[in-house]
Amino acid sequence: MFEQVIDPVGGSLGLSALCAVIPLVTLFVLLGVLRVKAWIAGLASLLVAIVVAMVAFAMPVDQALLSAAEGAAFGFFPILWIVLNAIWVYNLTVTTGHFDVLRRSFEKVSPDQRIQAIIIAFCFGALLEALAGFGTPVAITVVMLMAMGFQPIKAAAVALIANTAPVAFGALATPVVTLATVTSGVNGDSRLTVETLGAMVGRQTPILATIVPLVLVLVVDGRRGLRETWLPALTAGVAFGLAQFLASNYVSVPLTDIIASLVSAAAVVLMVRMRSGAMPAVTAPAATPARAGSAGATGRVGVTVGGELGGTPGRRRTRDEGAPTGPVGSDGQESLPDSRSEVIKAYVPYGIIVVIFAVANLAPIRAALAKEPWTAVFAWPGLHVFGPGAHAPLASTNYTFNWLPAAGTLMILAGIVTALVLRVSPGRALRAYGQTYYELRWAIVTVMAVLGLAYVMNQSGQTATLGAALAQTGAFFAFLSPILGWIGVAVTGSDTSANALFGALQVQTAAGAGLDPLLLAAANSSGGVMGKMVSPQNLAIAAAAVGMAGREGELFRKVFGWSLALLLFMCVIVVLQATPVLSWMVP
Repeated sequence: MFEQVIDPVGGSLGLSALCAVIPLVTLFVLLGVLRVKAWIAGLASLLVAIVVAMVAFAMPVDQALLSAAEGAAFGFFPILWIVLNAIWVYNLTVTTGHFDVLRRSFEKVSPDQRIQAIIIAFCFGALLEALAGFGTPVAITVVMLMAMGFQPIKAAAVALIANTAPVAFGALATPVVTLATVTSGVNGDSRLTVETLGAMVGRQTPILATIVPLVLVLVVDGRRGLRETWLPALTAGVAFGLAQFLASNYVSVPLTDIIASLVSAAAVVLMVRMRSGAMPAVTAPAATPARAGSAGATGRVGVTVGGELGGTPGRRRTRDEGAPTGPVGSDGQESLPDSRSEVIKAYVPYGIIVVIFAVANLAPIRAALAKEPWTAVFAWPGLHVFGPGAHAPLASTNYTFNWLPAAGTLMILAGIVTALVLRVSPGRALRAYGQTYYELRWAIVTVMAVLGLAYVMNQSGQTATLGAALAQTGAFFAFLSPILGWIGVAVTGSDTSANALFGALQVQTAAGAGLDPLLLAAANSSGGVMGKMVSPQNLAIAAAAVGMAGREGELFRKVFGWSLALLLFMCVIVVLQATPVLSWMVP
């Protein structure tokens, strides 16, 4: 048995906090300064956290190792279980060629690059973030924008900036699931659940979403773009934000970004058709030279599936031989006459996912699946950790194995149905599944290491000590809260990791500073989304996709100002929500 002590180092909270921050500093220095591979940095930082737990916080060796094991297990199930199966479904659409059909259907909406930026980078990028995350939206939308004639640096900047508003609900709300787990284990507030945390995040990021499309048209075409296309951009942002709020609060947290992206795309398409011919179009050059990672002379688009948590970009994918084909136009692009049935099939996988998740989230079904044998909750074997003066083990020492209602399992069901609809043979589907695991092998190690690190810090008392120290900033911490999330995502490249690292810290600090733990927990995730565009991992993925490897610094300078401006905007929102001005927005 182990009982946490807040000030174990010489009875000093300050010295104890300095020791507690060592694992985080190790992670940040290895990733951000020394540019060590993420999986190595994660494992090294986990080892440091275990040593600090044993030496400075007097945690028994077996309890420290068991805490790390539980965290790693949680990292795989349910976190990676969601991501891996979501990317598998996406890969099925790539191997059959239906992803390209979907891409071409977007291209036909408008020749205006400003509208294309909204539809491809913002709307479709959000859909990819909802299903996969892990750098996939940036890698794919950058290549699509290049194929549409965007200049490399502009395509990369647009894709990075667009990958903000949907991040908190990415990969079927994986960041929110992680946030709920790490916060509920250290705070008794009954609102720290996936549903309520998702609802709170859904009352912050939608405000941000209304601004992002306006920023995109400004980046694409300056003030003229904003002046001429502000209405479609605002329509996209408002539609996305409203749908994100309604879905996260009243429908399903995992489905939030799927619903929001589809609603936003539909709104933009409708707006463009209504305004057809009413505004001058900004079109692409007649031809764009082929370059590494972009559409080549044959019009094939290579898709890099990278690791959001530092996994190296995967191998290039091109359409299989059995995929729909067509003639090559004079501009080097394939002119493929997609039939109506092919276009419908391209959208079917996303409809299947929505239906399966909607059914699983019906109250009677959800309640039934939350019971045995579909869900099992048990104390992690051998792990006995108590909070200061507590008479019962920490809630985080309980592990939930909801093997059937888990989002990852529902994605497998969606993938099976998708394979049947797209006529993918079992052998081909299994090969795609194995390839998905292979492509994300380093990301798997990284996620499990980072979650192990988070659990060791939380259960040894390191997080509680940091929270007690930060609580001394009082009400000002409401302003710092989103910044902490931003730092976490900027360094790790993942809102999930930032929530694992700082989620417990946020609620413990809130308790000491007299602030709402639900608000600050959500602020960690909402503030973190702006860190995605400046994270080294995302910058590397975007640069590689447009043939600018080694010029990540140039991209960083393009987006850093926008990242800080949007972060400041979120800080103001959180501060107002912590005061009577907007406190009515907190559930």
